[in-house]
Amino acid sequence: MDPTDLARIQFATTSIYHFVFVPVTIGLAFLVAVLHTQWYRSGQEDHKRLTRFFGHLLLINIAVGVVTGLVQEFQFGMNWSVYSRFVGDVFGAPLAMEGLAAFFLESTFLGLWVFGWNVLPRRVHLATIWLVAVGASLSAAFIMAANSWMQHPVGYTTDAQTGRPQLSSIGDLFTNPVFVWGYVHVILASLLTGAVLMLAVSAWQLRRREHSGPFRGSAKLAILVLVPVSILALGVGSHLGVVEAEYQPMKISAAEAQWETCQPCSFSLFQIGGGRNDETPTQLIEVPHLLSLLATGTWNGQVEGLNQLQAADVQQYGDGNYVPDVFVQYWSMRVMAYLGSLMTLIGLWGAWLLYRRKLTESRVFLAVATWAVLAPFLMNTAGWLLTENGRQPWLVQGLMKTADGVSTSVSTTELAISIGVLVAVYVLLGIVYLFLMLRYARRGLELEHADDEPTGDPRTPAITY
Repeated sequence: MDPTDLARIQFATTSIYHFVFVPVTIGLAFLVAVLHTQWYRSGQEDHKRLTRFFGHLLLINIAVGVVTGLVQEFQFGMNWSVYSRFVGDVFGAPLAMEGLAAFFLESTFLGLWVFGWNVLPRRVHLATIWLVAVGASLSAAFIMAANSWMQHPVGYTTDAQTGRPQLSSIGDLFTNPVFVWGYVHVILASLLTGAVLMLAVSAWQLRRREHSGPFRGSAKLAILVLVPVSILALGVGSHLGVVEAEYQPMKISAAEAQWETCQPCSFSLFQIGGGRNDETPTQLIEVPHLLSLLATGTWNGQVEGLNQLQAADVQQYGDGNYVPDVFVQYWSMRVMAYLGSLMTLIGLWGAWLLYRRKLTESRVFLAVATWAVLAPFLMNTAGWLLTENGRQPWLVQGLMKTADGVSTSVSTTELAISIGVLVAVYVLLGIVYLFLMLRYARRGLELEHADDEPTGDPRTPAITY
């Protein structure tokens, strides 16, 4: 492999691994804030213990997520120095905002929330966890703004001397249609992930039948969030497809393995073949007009084929292959959509059981809900692959190709060694993460009374002479 391929593998590995933790942090932070609000209003001990219980899971996730995120930032300078110089005048603003505003907000108030039990006034303590949730979503907003600019560059001018883009309108950056709809989709997917995680842990505890009463409340909260959020995520994701079809038609055509222009266009639920060397796949179960709806928002909309788009790109940008990996695009989209639909069905199933007051009695649902925790992580990874693979061969759509952004001073040997080291470290981190998450998720609420009250005589000064 050449350095470009290894650099892409390394960045893909670290990005996928990091993105395991991001949706959990955003979604679970909001749900813990809701639990804390319930305790603030009711004063019930069970609500307090649930807040602390799921707060521990949130802390474990943030601790590992922060470490994996730092590696990504270092990679920009190490493996993608040409790209970093090219986009630095655009990315500087949103990434500085993310570090100086969102991340500091999140980390500062997380510390206040962790150490503020029975120290801060109750109202102030409640505000700290809400600010953690706001900080996490703001952090995602700034990162998504930078990423969306790579998908659809807006609000920039080109420096006549250096040929590099320079940010000319911060407003255009944050009103980029790809950003607006992509960010909403990420927030909804994060809330879905947090809800499914909370539901899975609650279902496991309910199956034990030991001190599990309070977990019916957390399961109810998870279901009440999961149902509307999963439905909205499917709708927003569908409209995001229309937006991307306008600015990145190659991405959408590759997601359907549509090699020739069609009007109207059917959507294949499953197919065999369809890659670069097979432009006539065997399509099984086609849904008429559905691709036209997903790509154009109209019943009889036209979707350009990959061959026509390839010819147009060659004419505009010169010789080269502008078609992304069709196999990855096709199946990433379906894994994401099918699992998202499955989460909606599980949520509706749970809502029906809640309505009939049989949630804790349905052993089948509790077992399914427990194992459903794997689905959001697969769904989020598939969505990331769909977004990033679909942009290839572009690093910045229409401005810089991936092969032109890699560092020229990094050798193949150095990249191979660093990939091996990172994978080894990530495997170790993954083992520690799973051990801690499973340990704390299984222990129940019986230990959540620790440190509820300050110890010692409150009249004793902290410092004496």
